[in-house]
Amino acid sequence: MTHILAIDQGTTSSRAIILDAAMRPIASAQEEFAQHYPDSGWVEHEADDLWSTTAATCRAAIEKAGITGADVAAIGITNQRETTLVWDRHTGRAIHRAIVWQDRRTADFCKVLRDAGHEEMVNARTGLLLDPYFSGTKLRWILDNVEGAREKARAGDLLFGTVDSFLIWKLTGGKTHATDATNAARTLLYDIRKGRWSATICDLLDIPMEMLPQVRDSAAEYGVTRADLFGREIPILGVAGDQQAATVGQACFQPGMLKSTYGTGCFALLNTGTTPVVSQNRLLTTIAYQLDGQPTYALEGSIFVAGAVVQWLRDGLKIIREAGETQPLADAADPHQEVVLVPAFTGLGAPYWRPDCRGAIFGLTRGTGPAELARAALESVGFQTRDLLEAMRADWAGQGTQAVLRVDGGMSASDWTMQFLADILDAPVDRPQVLETTALGAAWLAGMRAGIYPGQEEFAKGWALERQFLPTMQPEIRARKCAIWSRAIKATLSV
Repeated sequence: MTHILAIDQGTTSSRAIILDAAMRPIASAQEEFAQHYPDSGWVEHEADDLWSTTAATCRAAIEKAGITGADVAAIGITNQRETTLVWDRHTGRAIHRAIVWQDRRTADFCKVLRDAGHEEMVNARTGLLLDPYFSGTKLRWILDNVEGAREKARAGDLLFGTVDSFLIWKLTGGKTHATDATNAARTLLYDIRKGRWSATICDLLDIPMEMLPQVRDSAAEYGVTRADLFGREIPILGVAGDQQAATVGQACFQPGMLKSTYGTGCFALLNTGTTPVVSQNRLLTTIAYQLDGQPTYALEGSIFVAGAVVQWLRDGLKIIREAGETQPLADAADPHQEVVLVPAFTGLGAPYWRPDCRGAIFGLTRGTGPAELARAALESVGFQTRDLLEAMRADWAGQGTQAVLRVDGGMSASDWTMQFLADILDAPVDRPQVLETTALGAAWLAGMRAGIYPGQEEFAKGWALERQFLPTMQPEIRARKCAIWSRAIKATLSV
């Protein structure tokens, strides 16, 4: 048993990857599932889709690898964070569609809580802000809007979980209701300093604590899978939210190390060590990973739309057929046009936290076409990242932040985007040989716990650079572009 099965349950698809004893991916399978938009700003998933695509891709990856369940030592799980599920303890059936992290339906309720003066208390305990992004207000919405739900929850008949908890429950046949500290830290309900669910916040949101999962380390025993799923019982030994798993996969184990993952959204995490840093710039204080009962903390900046802006070019504007077309289009754009896209399709994340904002395009001319819009879309990712990193540097001033940014995720494969990122940051950008660092992080947590992968120090030594992007943009061009972006942001915020 020298293989690890990594489950990467994402926002638009579920993936499974088989890694060998040397942590090399040898087979994978991926399956997309439907996105549901029942109202403006609402985003939902069918719980059955999350489970069925996960189970199917796991079986397919095992088959592609030419192995059986008997060859798999352990399973590691990484998942889209904050997405909220409530299911019946007895049947395993969700009582409502999963409410996705992008969903903004609780924005008004969050404002009520802020206006009532609760944000300082919530931030002190959770490191988070009162924003519909997080699970707590989504959970309250389900309990308020599904008939009889709160009463059933109080009676112990309903369970809450983020996607990892739901998958663990299904994989173990209902024997384990648990989550790890990184996912718990994204719920708005977990005290990241005391390491327990906050009764004060649960009371504030009228959430019965009986429905909350047990919180464990990121590398821990999470039970075993049903034998009928993969031919034998396989232990689940690693769990981490996707951005934290990427932090682990990038071997950002030392304070000051920084990674940014470019998927549907973009998420930058700065390791701050064993002491949580309180942001003065509206960043989040969160848990990067927890091993042997000791949390390692991070500052996080969240961008809601990164790779999703390319999907919008494809599915919304229909000016491309596949993501790879954006690079040649951006190269062909008129350099004299200063078109700026603020992709606030589901609001603006850090450091602005304005869920009510919507996207805007500035600088349109009669000559603006697909090429200029493609360039503006790719540049928006760099501009938003710069906003995050400037806030991080301010919060971490004097602590010796590592100058180099490690990047990963699907969009990091775009040379054009990564070069612009280095240019607009005026800093090196390192892209590793393994871009699937999210799955690698989950696999390492499970494999390390199983005893077949090395410890932190040896794992960190194995991190390998594929390409470093160095800034080449002239300072006056950078300054002009940043000034135009700043004006665009201010105009968007003022609407």
